[in-house]
Formats: sequence, C-alpha cells, structure tokens
Amino acid sequence: MKDFIAIGDYAPQQLQAMLDLAVRLKEEWQAGGNAPLLQGKTLAMIFQKPSLRTRVSFDMAMRHLGGDALYLSPAEIGLGKRESIADVARVVSGYVDAIMARVFAHEHVVELAKWASIPVINGLSDYNHPCQAMADALTIYEEFKTLKGINVTYVGDGNNVAVSLMFVCAKLGANFTIANPEGYDLPAEAVNLGRKFAAESGSTITLLNDPHQAVHNADVVYTDTWTSMGQEEEAEKRRRVFPPYQVNATLIAEARPHAIVMHCLPAHRGEEITDEVADGPHSRLFPQAHNRMHAQKAVLVELLTEK
Repeated sequence: MKDFIAIGDYAPQQLQAMLDLAVRLKEEWQAGGNAPLLQGKTLAMIFQKPSLRTRVSFDMAMRHLGGDALYLSPAEIGLGKRESIADVARVVSGYVDAIMARVFAHEHVVELAKWASIPVINGLSDYNHPCQAMADALTIYEEFKTLKGINVTYVGDGNNVAVSLMFVCAKLGANFTIANPEGYDLPAEAVNLGRKFAAESGSTITLLNDPHQAVHNADVVYTDTWTSMGQEEEAEKRRRVFPPYQVNATLIAEARPHAIVMHCLPAHRGEEITDEVADGPHSRLFPQAHNRMHAQKAVLVELLTEK
C-alpha cells in the first residue's frame, strides 16, 4: 500500500489488518503511550478545507508515534492555482515523508499521489472520506467486536462520508442501508462498486427514501450535516428538504434497543440531529471523533514503516 486515497481501493484483508493495528495502537496508548514507530518522520498536512478533527488528530497521531506534522494552509499552497499540483507534489516529496491532503476535488488528491514519490493520504475529498471510514469501523468494532452482520443505517445526504461508510461496511461484511431524500442519492457508480464489494463479503446494500423503514433493525444509526462545505448556496433549499431525516428520539426508538448513534461532526444540532440524541445514551459521537486519531495512526504506520 503506497497511498491511502479511497476505501474501495483496498482489499478487505488490508482494511481488517489496519483496523486490528488501530485497536492495538489505541490499547498501547491507553496503557501509557505508543512506541516511537515514526521517529524522524514528518507529515505535511495540506488543507484546502479547514477542519478541527483532521488537523488535530493527524498532528497528535504523529506526535504520539514520535514523528512531526507540518500544517500548510490554503493561503500557503493554493493547490493547483498558485502552483501546479504536480509541482507541489514533487517539491514537498523532497522535504517530508508523507502528505495528507484535505481537498475539494477528488482528482486533486489523486494527482498529488500520481506525482509524489512519498505516500499520500486523502484527508477528505468530494468523493469519499477514507480516514473517517476507518474511524467509523473502529467505533463499530469496539461496540460489537465485529462488523460482520452488523446493520448500519445512514440517514441523510448521499455524500462523501456516506460513500466511504458504504464501502467499509461492504468490504468488512456489515449490512449498509441509506435513507435519503429523492435527488440526494449516493453516486450511481459508487453504489455499483459497493454492491460488488458486498457480494464478495456476503453483506447487503439497501437504498431507501423512508428513514423510519431504514432504521428498523439498525444496530448503528449514522447521520451527517445536510449541507457540506462547498454547498453553502444550497443550504436554504436543503433545510426545507431534509427535516424528515432528522435523527431524533422518535427515530432512534424505531432502531434496535442497543443501537448506537454516530456522526462524523461537526454537527448542526437541531438540524440533522437533536441535542437529546447527540448527548444521550445511544450517542458515540465523541468516542468516534477520538477514534480518528487512533485509526489514522494505523494508516500512518502502514504507510511509513518497513514491513
């Protein structure tokens, strides 16, 4: 594995091995600290989009493992504007050991990986969010000790987070259901790919418009913001369309009694999720956020250490 660009690129065995590694690294950290596996290594973090979790979790993951992280703001890079992506990739490759890029267009992170001579990690793109999916898988695994046969329901917009969640579920054997308003579907080609992965693992993918039908028998109920970064001009329209998809106490009561609630954050409380649910007994929002750091440690160790 040279890069970490999209969940769909990797075999179930590779994803499971990284998940197992994330569990071990988290246990080691909780027991007193991680071994300095990345001593002398530096990660360049290129941001087109701001993020609390992505920046802090990658920075601290590198520190815990004995390495260093360097933040590069949109103003400093101007990826593809001030300087070509190919040139940025080749220049930065001579300074650091890996690149994490949080971008708008997926093709930008793909092009970075094409030209870089060092590993490139997708910290988010408009197509998918693989680091979030690994944290999601870790959170589900910690709760149920497996993903195989777990019923995961996503309620809301068929966005990049939903794509990665679908892929990691399909690869690792969880059943994935999505309920979204008409016109806010998952991309068709992503669904076709997800169904191929699900057929290989023996899991299922179900596409619905009714959130109440979707959460029936759910072990996990997952939601995300109705309006992603870059869609601000659609925000008012989306606020009119999405209220029936709010994850609230009424909806959660229709899931399994032990169901957990997940959200990749930031949450727009009172829109896609209520305070009662976000702060209630079913919520795993903050352990899930913390698991970004531990899952990303596994990705970094996989890419930056000799096997």
